[in-house]
Amino acid sequence: MNPERFHLTLTSEGEPAMQGWWGSETVARGKVTGWIGQWGRPGSRITLVDEETGDVLTSWPDDG
Repeated sequence: MNPERFHLTLTSEGEPAMQGWWGSETVARGKVTGWIGQWGRPGSRITLVDEETGDVLTSWPDDG
């Protein structure tokens, strides 16, 4: 298991504000929920990326 596979980033007004890395996708997705509740404000963006594949797994707010 790669302990830095799942990379979570919080940006505020387009600037990086906080980052975290986890080896478990389940744990990282749980962090997304926590970060949205704690840091989700207008002008912020939270993105979870699988560093192994380069795929964006989820982001907030949704682009849709």
